[in-house]
Amino acid sequence: MPFPDEPARVTIVDYQPGWPSEFDRIARQLREALGRAAIGVDHVGSTSVPGLAAKDCIDVQVRVVALDEGWTVSRMGSIGFRCRPEPWNRIEVSAGVASRKLVFAPPPGHRLCNIHVREQGGRGARFALLFRDYLRADESARQAWGAFKKRLAASVPDLADYGQIKSPATDILIQAAEMWAAETGWTAN
Repeated sequence: MPFPDEPARVTIVDYQPGWPSEFDRIARQLREALGRAAIGVDHVGSTSVPGLAAKDCIDVQVRVVALDEGWTVSRMGSIGFRCRPEPWNRIEVSAGVASRKLVFAPPPGHRLCNIHVREQGGRGARFALLFRDYLRADESARQAWGAFKKRLAASVPDLADYGQIKSPATDILIQAAEMWAAETGWTAN
């Protein structure tokens, strides 16, 4: 659920060429705050895919060796990021396997973003990279996914409802991505 200063309605916009530079700014801030604990900081989600329509919210994945909730919440809090409290922002299920994660919102008044902290090599971290790379590589999947999200947001603009409907569709998309990964030899880096 969004914090009171965040929008609760979903709006999908066309791809914005400035999203990569906005990610770079956020990533620099995270690297400075987390130091060597952040073994990878990735631009993920729809804003990381050139040409894909998306919510105007930058998704960032921070990969860590081991998820230490107390330390991570403290470090992220020191730069104003707020830990999202909902259960689905602490555990995610990918291909039937549950993985721990933490999701953070930006400080009030800052660029909308979601910071997903996941363990390196975990299913969730792999899923985020596979989702991004598959949609970057497959034009028809990218166009279909963007059109689906636009239609969904137009008919179901409530963020919670939108997410509940989009989740099973994401599972279908990832099945196609897994086939693409097997065919191309893709691996998460």
